[in-house]
Amino acid sequence: MARRSSLSKTFVWVLLGLLFVGLAGFGATNLSGTIRTVARVGDENVSVDQYGRELQREINAVVAQTGQALPMEQVRAAGLDQMVLGRLITLASLDNETAQLGLSIGDENLQREIMSIRAFQGLDGSFSRDSYRLSLQQAGLTEAEFEADLRREAARTLVQSAIVGGVTMPPTLTDVIVEYVGQQRSFTWARLDAADLAEPLPPATEEELRAFYEANIERYTLPETKRITYAWLSPEMILDSVQVDEAALRAAYEARLSDFVQPERRLVERLVFPDEAAARDAMAQIEVGGTTFELLVEQRGLELSDIDLGDVAEADLGEAGAGVFAAGTGQVVGPLPTRLGPALFRVNAVLAAQETTFEEAQSDLRDELAQDRARREIESQSQPLEDMLAGGATLEELAQESEMELGRIDWSVDSFEGIAAYAAFRDAAAAVTAEDFPETDFLEDGSLFAIRLDETLPPRPQPFEEARERVAEALQAQRVQDALAAQATAIVAQLALDGDFAAAGLEAREETRLTRSGFVEGTPPQFMVQVFEMAEGDLRVIPAGGIVTIVRLDAIEPAAEDGDMGRLSEALKRELDQTLAQALFQAYLRDVQLRAEPRVDERALNAVNSSFQ
Repeated sequence: MARRSSLSKTFVWVLLGLLFVGLAGFGATNLSGTIRTVARVGDENVSVDQYGRELQREINAVVAQTGQALPMEQVRAAGLDQMVLGRLITLASLDNETAQLGLSIGDENLQREIMSIRAFQGLDGSFSRDSYRLSLQQAGLTEAEFEADLRREAARTLVQSAIVGGVTMPPTLTDVIVEYVGQQRSFTWARLDAADLAEPLPPATEEELRAFYEANIERYTLPETKRITYAWLSPEMILDSVQVDEAALRAAYEARLSDFVQPERRLVERLVFPDEAAARDAMAQIEVGGTTFELLVEQRGLELSDIDLGDVAEADLGEAGAGVFAAGTGQVVGPLPTRLGPALFRVNAVLAAQETTFEEAQSDLRDELAQDRARREIESQSQPLEDMLAGGATLEELAQESEMELGRIDWSVDSFEGIAAYAAFRDAAAAVTAEDFPETDFLEDGSLFAIRLDETLPPRPQPFEEARERVAEALQAQRVQDALAAQATAIVAQLALDGDFAAAGLEAREETRLTRSGFVEGTPPQFMVQVFEMAEGDLRVIPAGGIVTIVRLDAIEPAAEDGDMGRLSEALKRELDQTLAQALFQAYLRDVQLRAEPRVDERALNAVNSSFQ
């Protein structure tokens, strides 16, 4: 019964797809002449109509997704025509195999399948011969063609079920993966940093600094750098010259009056009931202590977030406003009328009215309007400035004859300060070449700018004097780490004898049953990776980032068989079983197709493709 239901559903969608193609009429024209098939697969044919319908369906799907027409050149470029042909050849190969095996669905089963398809049923839910005939006619199919398709699909389903049914992956792979993911470690660890050094380290000498610099020159190699001259004009540069009169300020204040004058508000929750009686009963229970507002919400299958109205003014609540605003914080009131029905309200907070006078808002409004007018002024200057550049003016001349300011920057991909903080400037700097002429463009805040590439410096070592501070910091961290590692090695030798972290002066921390994905705060990167490389009882010194970690592996424990690991095991088993079944069926399909020896009629295929406009 389950298989029959699945088959019916499959062909409902097939039929609906065919109906859609038949009604859409996207670009395909009818073929005439003697061309009937585009491919011969064993004793089966892939007809011109089959190929045309399937290709049309794929084109329509792309058009529906993108909202744009899909010319045949793009269809070929995307390989849609070959994908459709390959799919039809695969199905024909399988049909050829089932025919040779003698598999077919009986007439009674076929009749039941057809009568169970809802597209063929009348208003009373029974099979309608008229609906059946009309649906097939609209899809461009005869009854014989549709019933033959049903028989073929049923036979394919039988073959597929026989191959994939009962396929299970051997448990070894599942067990190995689950054991790897879920295996657990218990360990003891301690951390040493600069404060734990037995003796303070003397400052590094000049020779040591230079030797470290040379040995790690890649750390102090500057990226490719572009020396760029730029001219720019920002709204801040011309703010002092922008005039904003009081009339404009008052108009802006009035336009945003709701921002500056806010009435008293409440933080409110609203629980709506189906009728007045239910609401009154709930309120009565709250009043006598028989229930709480939270419990009423929970009994309705809701969360408090579902009924939260946020902060509202009295006018926002309509008829319920006066009653709600008369209540105090924490009080439940009601029933009160709402558009959704009678409701109980709970007031969670009272927000006092707020008013910002025009005089108080005037300064901020002036800044906002001035900024806006400055941006518009810069926009009005952009074309004359662009014309100057087009006429051969240099950036220096632009700065002399306008309000633009001249600047220079050594820009690299690591530059994010000053004008390089703007993404539009960084994009322009990355793209500019020595052959480019300066052009104006806008930054995110409305600033206008133009750039010129003066020189490109290749990657090169940063001069030692410029890098000295970084070199000294890195060398000191390395010296501290080396000294701590030597100190930790001696401690580990003692721990191997007595195992007493406290006696070694260490603040030991114990972690139990952690998996590979576990996180231990205060440990270096890849710490858990190294822990899982250790054998039980091992001690290891892990230097990283100027600190040293001493760790002892106390126990190796297998993955848990229940909880998350149990669920992972079951899910992984199902997925691997499905993967194996699909792989077997795909291998079978390839074998079937090879034995069917498909032959494509390129002339017929080109004729169908050229019929799409």
